[in-house]
Amino acid sequence: MDHQVTNKTPRKAGKAEFALESFIFRGRWLLAPFFVGLLFAVVLLLIKFFKQLYLMGVATFTATNQELLVGILTLVDTALLAGLLLIIIFSGYENFVSKLNIDNHEDRPAWMGKVGFSGLKMKLISAIVAISAVELLKVFISSSAYTSEELILKVVIHVTFVFSGVLFALTDFINSKTQSH
Repeated sequence: MDHQVTNKTPRKAGKAEFALESFIFRGRWLLAPFFVGLLFAVVLLLIKFFKQLYLMGVATFTATNQELLVGILTLVDTALLAGLLLIIIFSGYENFVSKLNIDNHEDRPAWMGKVGFSGLKMKLISAIVAISAVELLKVFISSSAYTSEELILKVVIHVTFVFSGVLFALTDFINSKTQSH
């Protein structure tokens, strides 16, 4: 009986191949400035949030309930957007650039380090739907300022976001039930 010996160890990469792969791998750091830029965008949202809060405070006694409600919804919308940006920053950085070395920090969110691309996509679409719902509520509160065509368009856009979220969830569910190849 003849037995063939097969080499199951991977071939060793040449110096040029290793240098190229190392260079490509280090290229992930090109994404870091994007996440720093998004963090700056959170600072800009914070400024916008406090500006809106100040304007609401000044107009509290002269504003109608409708105007106050729209102002509050604008604050909620701004906070949702800032939270969405932080999710993208943390998850994107950890998935594509490097792990954050804050494992033992008491304030570390439970989801950090556990959200993959699929989870990030679901968090993203969920936040977009929530932001869209707040925007739609603001429109309905001040519906007299919009034509019926504008109202219908805004509802269609929101329903499109909701439908997209359901499709994303469905494809993720189907994907989780199939075996990886």
